[in-house]
Amino acid sequence: MVKRILKEITKRIMANMDKLNEEEIKEFIDNIVKSKNIFIVGAGRSGLVGRAFAMRLMHLGFNVYVIGETITPSVKKDDLLIAISGSGRTSSTLSVVETAKEMGIRIISVTSHKDSPIAKLSDVVVKIPGREEIKSSYNYVSSQLTGEHEPLTPLGSMFELSTMLFLDSLIAKLMSILKKREKDLRERHANLQ
Repeated sequence: MVKRILKEITKRIMANMDKLNEEEIKEFIDNIVKSKNIFIVGAGRSGLVGRAFAMRLMHLGFNVYVIGETITPSVKKDDLLIAISGSGRTSSTLSVVETAKEMGIRIISVTSHKDSPIAKLSDVVVKIPGREEIKSSYNYVSSQLTGEHEPLTPLGSMFELSTMLFLDSLIAKLMSILKKREKDLRERHANLQ
């Protein structure tokens, strides 16, 4: 049963990846490469995905910070904010994006909803398809009787899983652009563990 679910999740993630827009990806990469400092914000599971991406960017030699950490410096005009929010409406992430917009900081959002408040404030939007919101009237028993089953990934985690793979793929592309090898990344990996 678990293997069958895993295969279905993997199939859905690949279907999501097929929907990615190449121009959005190119703009995302171009903005990362030309930024002096990169700041990443996200809440909950999206925040965890953002932290993993920040770590890999640091391994590549970028100056990268996670919003909310005590060592995060102030932002400057040439900096970049990457906001990760499946809904594009997460209040804490939206607040950071609004502040960055007022300061004139370049913003990239990774979201499932291009019409969301966060996306509308962003300079570049990368759409990662995710699960739509479940209606509040969702009824498990009736869904079983009608053949409409609960999603395989609860609470929208298809977005986070797809985003994690997308961002890891960006790291591989950035390695190629920057002519870095795994040994170069390993040299910057934490050694006080």
